[in-house]
Amino acid sequence: MVALSAPPPTTIQGGTISALHPDILQNHILTLLDGPTLTAIACASSELHALSAEDKLWQNICTSTWPSINDPTVRSIIATFPSGHRSFFSDSYPLLHHNHHSSSFSTASPECFVSAVDIYYKNVPIFSVVETTETLSDWFKSSPFRVDLLEPKEFVQTWIQHQPSEKELSMKQLEENITLSWILIDPKGRRAMNLSSERPVSVQRHWLTGEVVVKFSTIMAGDGGEKEFVESGVTVCCGEKEGGEVEVREVSMVMNDMEGRNLTGKDGLVILQEALERGERRKGKGGNEGKGRYGEFVERKKERKERMRKFEKALDMVCIGTGIAFLVSFWTFILFR
Repeated sequence: MVALSAPPPTTIQGGTISALHPDILQNHILTLLDGPTLTAIACASSELHALSAEDKLWQNICTSTWPSINDPTVRSIIATFPSGHRSFFSDSYPLLHHNHHSSSFSTASPECFVSAVDIYYKNVPIFSVVETTETLSDWFKSSPFRVDLLEPKEFVQTWIQHQPSEKELSMKQLEENITLSWILIDPKGRRAMNLSSERPVSVQRHWLTGEVVVKFSTIMAGDGGEKEFVESGVTVCCGEKEGGEVEVREVSMVMNDMEGRNLTGKDGLVILQEALERGERRKGKGGNEGKGRYGEFVERKKERKERMRKFEKALDMVCIGTGIAFLVSFWTFILFR
């Protein structure tokens, strides 16, 4: 849940805002608020808390924030959450922080998980989809963890036009304006979390196709070994067609360890389950916190790679020294026996 301090009572002429008729508050004031503001208002008084708990308010906030959850599958899952859409918003809106692995964590694997994904350009949705991934098959458990939302030759046309001054689709144009939400839902556990950094952590142009590759990332605790930290990375590939319109050609998610190796479905599912249950949800700072955490992860990878390089170099020296000592001993034995 989002922890917020209680604001002082807001006064109007003749008393506090709580003195207004409940119908006026609920139908004409609270409906104008966004999720974080509504959460803060609920802390002001017991009356406002009761009015703010109305599920219809939170349903409107959730569906306007994430158009993908209008899908019937997602609606039926949210209905099972302890407080309905309010619980879903509390799980899904803040950034996920999961920095500490627990060796004692144990939970039954879900039969599936549901991804509700929305991509925005200048805060206007350009792509929304819901994908269900089954998790019980041996194929899923042994294969690299990967979720693809588009087929290889499939694309989604958008209304985005590339800047006329640019010969090609501008990386800066996308970096400044594109945002993403990838909500992972566990229907069995009735929990959800957002696996996106909200804003891109990197934007690059593909050397061969010329497509702009936009990357989003969430860093989570691994198992303490080679998977000390794990990256859940979302890739969005955008290309330009004749006429200047921009197409979304790939939306996918993978999970990598500190060595850059893909996690298997089995390993990835364990980490996601622990993050769902024990990860903290915190409000982001200006939309750049996810990028900062990704930068720290990249630095850790570089440090780990440097340590491994020094260790391998020392091991090589030991092996060379051992080999030389063996040769000297062997020829000494042969010549002086």
